[in-house]
Formats: sequence, C-alpha cells, structure tokens
Amino acid sequence: MEDSQAALILASWSFEPVPAFGLLFAAIVYWRGWSRVRRLAPERFPEWRLASFIIGLIVVYIALASPLDAFASWLLSVHMVQHLLLTMVAPPLILQGAPFLPMLSGLPRGFARHGLGPFLSEPRLKKIGTFLVHPFFAGPLFMLSNVIWHLPAFYELALGSGTIHQVEHLCFLGTALLFWWPVVQPWPSRPALPRWVAVPYLLVVDLQNTALSGFFTFYGLVLYPTYASAPRISSLSAIDDQTFAGTIMWVPGSIAFLLPAAIIAIKCLSGSQLVRRRPIAKKTPLPVLQCGPFDLLRLPVVGAIMRWRHFRISLQALFFGLAMFVVWDGFFGPQVAAMNLAGVLPWTHWRGLTVLALLVAGNLFCMACPFTFARDLGRRIFPATHRWPRALRSKWLAVALLVGFFGAYEFFDLWETPWWTAWIIISYFVAAVLVDGFFKGASFCKYICPIGQFHFVSSLASPLEVRVRDADICSSCRTHDCLRGNEIQRGCELHLFQPSKSGNMDCTFCLDCVKACPSENVGILAVAPGSDLLHEGKRSAVGEYSRRPDIAALILVMTFAAFANAAGMVPAVLEFEKKHGLTSWILLVGFITVLPAASASICAWASGKISASKTPWRPTLCGMAVLFAPLGFSMWVAHFSFHFLTGLFTPWPVFQRLLREIGLSSSVPDWNIPAGAFAGLPAIEIILLNVGCLFTLWLLWKKTLSISSRHPLFAFLPWALIACGLYAIGIWIILQPMEMRGTLLLALAG
Repeated sequence: MEDSQAALILASWSFEPVPAFGLLFAAIVYWRGWSRVRRLAPERFPEWRLASFIIGLIVVYIALASPLDAFASWLLSVHMVQHLLLTMVAPPLILQGAPFLPMLSGLPRGFARHGLGPFLSEPRLKKIGTFLVHPFFAGPLFMLSNVIWHLPAFYELALGSGTIHQVEHLCFLGTALLFWWPVVQPWPSRPALPRWVAVPYLLVVDLQNTALSGFFTFYGLVLYPTYASAPRISSLSAIDDQTFAGTIMWVPGSIAFLLPAAIIAIKCLSGSQLVRRRPIAKKTPLPVLQCGPFDLLRLPVVGAIMRWRHFRISLQALFFGLAMFVVWDGFFGPQVAAMNLAGVLPWTHWRGLTVLALLVAGNLFCMACPFTFARDLGRRIFPATHRWPRALRSKWLAVALLVGFFGAYEFFDLWETPWWTAWIIISYFVAAVLVDGFFKGASFCKYICPIGQFHFVSSLASPLEVRVRDADICSSCRTHDCLRGNEIQRGCELHLFQPSKSGNMDCTFCLDCVKACPSENVGILAVAPGSDLLHEGKRSAVGEYSRRPDIAALILVMTFAAFANAAGMVPAVLEFEKKHGLTSWILLVGFITVLPAASASICAWASGKISASKTPWRPTLCGMAVLFAPLGFSMWVAHFSFHFLTGLFTPWPVFQRLLREIGLSSSVPDWNIPAGAFAGLPAIEIILLNVGCLFTLWLLWKKTLSISSRHPLFAFLPWALIACGLYAIGIWIILQPMEMRGTLLLALAG
C-alpha cells in the first residue's frame, strides 16, 4: 500500500515545457550574467544572491509541477500551500538575487546592447516600471488579486480550466513580484518612499491576509463545491480541509509579512537605515504652540476629579462594596460559576477590564484596590511599627506565591467554584490588613501581593506613567514631599522618589505623590510604552534591572504563565489534565519555572560566548529577561479579552437572580445569554500577539546592540528563538476551540 502511494506521488509530477524551459532559461541567463557582474562588483553579488535566485526558481517549479499541483484540485489546503509558494516564498527569493543587472548581462551582448538596451532606457517605460512597483499601486494590486481569485466564482473557474488556472498562477506570481519589490528593494533600484514605509505597507497587507484567512478558518460552510464533491484522499473532511487551509494561509502568511516588517523596523530604529538628506537652507521658524506630553491630570473634567483629595478612597469604597457582594454570593449563592457573581465578575469581567485598562492607560486597578482600603481601615486598630525584613525585600516571595496560585488555579479549577473564589478574596483582605498592620509602608503591595505584581509587570508596557512634569522644579526642591509626605498628605508608601523614578514598576497609581507635591509638578504623563525596559540607569527603590534577578524571574514567570494559563482552556490540554492530574500540574509548574530559567540561562551564556562580551552572564540574563514583558502582556490581553467579550452580557442574569432573591424584582433570570464573541475576535487576538512579539523582538535587538559589539545578530538569535517559540504556541492556542468561562456554554470554536 505504501509503495503504491509513493508511486502515485512520484507519478503526479508533471512536465509542462513552457514553465520548465522558461525557468531553466532564466537560471542559465542569470548564472551567466551573475558570473560577469561578480567580477566587476563582487561585494554587490556574493554567492548567496545566486543561491537565492536559483532557489526561488526551484520553488516556482515545485509549485507548478510537483504533486502540489496534482492534488490541488482535491485538497484546498494543498492548493493554499501552492499559492503561498507563489506569493510569499518564491518572489522575495528571486528579488533577493537582484536579477535586473545579471539577467541583462547574461543575454548576448549584441542583443542586450542594441536590442533590449534602447527599449529599457525609454523614459516612458521607466515611468511605467516605477509606477508598477510603487507601494501605493503594488500593494492594492496584490491584495485585489488575492481577494478576487479566492472568490468562489473565480476560484471554481480556475479549477475547471487548466488555462485559467495557469493565468491565476501567473497573476499570483506577477503581482507578488511587484508587491515584494518595494520591500526587498533589489539593487540598483531606488526606493520611491522612505524605508520605514515598508513596515505599515507590510502590516496593511497582513491585515488583509488575516481577514481572508480568518474567513476560511471560521466560516462554517464549504466555500468551493469542487472540494465538497472531491474524493477524500485524506482523513480531513471538506470543512476541516478548508479550516486547515485558512490556518496555513493565516499563520505562515502572517510570519511572511511580519518577519520582514520586524527586520526593517529594527534596522530603521537602530539607525542603520537612516536616509541621507540634502542640507536644507535655514528658514525663520514660524511661531508654534508649545505643548508638553499628554497629561491625564490636566484634562478639564477627568483631571479635576482625579486630583480631588477623596477620589481614591471613594473609588476604593465602591470596589470594596462590590467585593463584599461577590463574597456573599460566593458563600451563599448557587455553586455554579456562571450563575454566581463570584464566578462571573472576578474571572471574566474584572480580569478583562484590568488588562484593557493596562493596555490603554496604566495600573488603574491598584488605584482602586479594595484590599488597601481595608488595610487603611485596619491601621486604625493595628498601627504599623515595624520595617519589612531586609532579607525579604525582593520579589522572590511574590514569585513563589504567583507560581503557587497558577498551579492551584489549574489543579483545583478555582474559577469553577464560587466558594473558593470567595475564600481567596477574604484571604486577600486578611493578608493586607495583617501585613500592613504590622509593617510600615505598603509592604503587602510591594513584596507579597500576586495581583499587584501582575499589574506592575503589565504596566511596563502601558502608555501612561506617574512622573514629574518639569525636572528643573524638582532640582530646587528641598522638602521631597512626594516621598516623605507632609502635614496634610502622606508620601509614597512604596518609597518611589519621583525625580529618580522611571517606569511603572512598583507604582500603584495611588496619586499620593501628586497630592503631596507643593509645586503640583507630578502628573500622569504619556510615555513610549516599554521605554523604561531599555533604561540602563538606577530607578528609585527599584535599582537596575540587570541587577535584579528577582524581577527577571517575576517577568519570566508571568510571561510563560500567560501561555500556560491560556492553554489550560484548550480541549486537548483539558483532556490531558483530567487524565494526568498530578503529572499535568508538575509539567505546568516546570513550564513556568524550570523552562524559563533554563532557557534564559542558556541564552545568556550563548550570547556572551558569541559576542565575546565582557558582561557577566547573570546581568545579561536579567537585562534581557525583562524585555519579554510586552510579549507576555499581549498574551494576557488576548486571553482575558476573549473571556471578557464572549461573556460580556453574563452578569445580567446573575443580577436578575440576586434582585429576585432579595425581593426587588419578580423577573425570571434569562440564562440563555448569547455569546459576545464575533468572527473577528481571533484576528484581534492574533494582532495583539503580533504586536507584543514584534515589540519584544525590537527590545531584544536594541539591548543586544548595547551589550554586544561583536556579532550582535548571532547574540540576538537565541533570545529571538524563545520569543518566536512562545509566539507560535500563542498562535496555536488562539486557533483552537476554547472553553468559555463565565457562561453556561461549554465551548466556542476558535
């Protein structure tokens, strides 16, 4: 049987004279011309250009003549691979060979000089060529070709006619060559636009590819009748084959667009692609309105409310009351997660809203934290008189608690039991009151609270930061009220001195420093997200990241836990957990502790060896590990936003039940709440993950350049491998059916 299948596959290779001899002729002409121009400009035409061009031609031949073409009429997934080779693999390889000059030089000299040369030098032809490869034309043309040929009418037409099928392939290859031209920019062509334009150019096309592939993946019906009636030569049904085809188009396609976008962005941001400009004559500058960065506290209404002395305590009291309702319902309400406030609000809505707040603003939950509200009330009974032990002034205790929480969350399915959720909330209140009732400052927030550590790490990628408005004003300050406080307002309990503070680590957005500053020189200012991660200097009460292995461990645990926690809702993983309870728990703990520690240590050692850096491996590990925060945060946002959006309306019947139980309403709860998910949700999740991965890769590259003067690319690759590996896991998770928590529905595809 296996021999007959192998013979069938070998026999399915076809030989079409026109493409076969055409590609062979192109290879010979290019090789001949490359040999000539290499003697004149060896630095312009190294061996890899010849290899790239030849491999590109081979890929085209494989797409057109291999079994891919034979099986394309039976399996849509195979047909999709064929299209990817023609649009995303072969064209950039061919263009990397800089084929213009070698192809021209490879032709007979008389024909090239007197026949083709004058034709190519025609000004009108040059203008046409420049227009065809301009991003504003090539990009839309490529997207239009991709969409039109995948419409059922045109797709079926191509499947039914060999000639039209060849025209389709020619359109794909031709428009792809035009599309990739501005990206590769083969020598000696000149860019029509600045180099950085290639980044949004690729991202826009990736969005179109994501939308189209998402439609293939999640559309519930077979799009093309030919595949519905085709004989099944594999175990895939027609709809499964279509879903698989969409996945092939989605994931490898996105990588094909995002990888060059990341490389170009890294080069541009690192200064290696700076464009030389002609000196411009100085002109008298026009008067402009001078304005500083965006400051949330200076907004007309919002700023006044947030600066109000009792704003935070009012917000905390509101959340404290809501927490008490959740606890009461968790203890005395129905012990079904989807019918109880303790099963709906904390695990679905609170987590979703907090990550969205972190994404668009900053650490707003710690600002409204109900646990510190209870702590402040408790201090009237337990006045703190002791200092937190010096040996515990690190994040190691919080890291251990986080690992324990993640393990317990999966092992005991905490979200499923409202009773457990209520006890967790009560435990938080008790711990906050006891710890901060015995120790001075905000020791619970800084050294213990797992929720606080999550928000500290996630807020490193937030766009807002509590910081000084004018450093010159602080330089003349002698009272340091933002740190020490005064008769009216206490200072920062986490010992963050604003003039030397950088980033959001350990900042609870309590605004005590804002209210204590006599010069009103502290605000909530807009910053470049993640900019603090590359900051080399010391930070107030935090120090240097390269000397904080505890913070490095915290961020690595948070990053790897983001993917492990999301995977815990995939049916295959859930089934494994049910069969291998303790073993699965050990694997989870190992994935979020041993694996990141081992992989980061190996990468730090390898980077040091490759770059011959004099920096010890431990500071390298710590400095690079913190840069994974954006990637982990993007996975948390994608994961929690999924639950938030799919369970968006679930609190309504729960509140109906509560009102009915206390006699304020007679309406019967409607538990048939529709899911809030929509077809584009996985695409949004993937976009979030793409941004997080690219951001982390850029940070890793910038950091590598600062510590590795020798072979920075090779020193960067081990760290990039970890980031890309986690990214691939995240894509796999997003494309799986995922359990919907907080609803009575069991699962949602995709």
